[in-house]
Amino acid sequence: MTDGEFRLAYAPGVTPAKWAGVWAERVREVPLRLIQVPAAEAVPLLREGGAEAALTRLPVDREALHVIPLYVETTVVMVPKDHAVAAVDELSLADLDDEDVFAPLDDVLPWTTRPGTPAFTRPETTPEALDLVASEAGVLLLPQSLARLHHRKDLTYRPVTDAPQSQIALTWPDPPTTDLIEELIGIIRGRTPNSSRGRPADPPKKPRRPAPRRRR
Repeated sequence: MTDGEFRLAYAPGVTPAKWAGVWAERVREVPLRLIQVPAAEAVPLLREGGAEAALTRLPVDREALHVIPLYVETTVVMVPKDHAVAAVDELSLADLDDEDVFAPLDDVLPWTTRPGTPAFTRPETTPEALDLVASEAGVLLLPQSLARLHHRKDLTYRPVTDAPQSQIALTWPDPPTTDLIEELIGIIRGRTPNSSRGRPADPPKKPRRPAPRRRR
């Protein structure tokens, strides 16, 4: 920690605000500072001591790290609002065979084989790729959380049922897990303050014995 703070890094699209609110209620003596970093920089930041924990996208290099997978994100395709895809509720990768598909350099999806036809360029960032999608130069697949983060009025998105998915995990470095890490794990997993792995509950009060009756 630095200056009594607990620093939690998180990748774009992850929304830790709810957990931060619970932390503020339960751990009032140690402020939680949220640090948004590009997905690829979260683990290096941990290794350099720039944060105590991070909400990262898997896969990551797990050497000397603790990793708890949390949830899997829906993958969507982003298209212009007047694109044919906008007329359906969901689609498969095969439906994109005739599309030019952008692959930005900051792509976080674990592809083995990409759908469609590779677009004419590889944008450096997702926002740059979305500018090209808006110009009707191609489409882009990304986690739904990033589609929401980069919402635009001229674009829309639909779920792709068989696309690779991004998984979010809580990650922190070795050595042993601290009490504050345990507190954070409990908050993220929805444990109550007095759960067995959270803060210790107050000892149960012994029942009072009734006072003996006086004989008349």
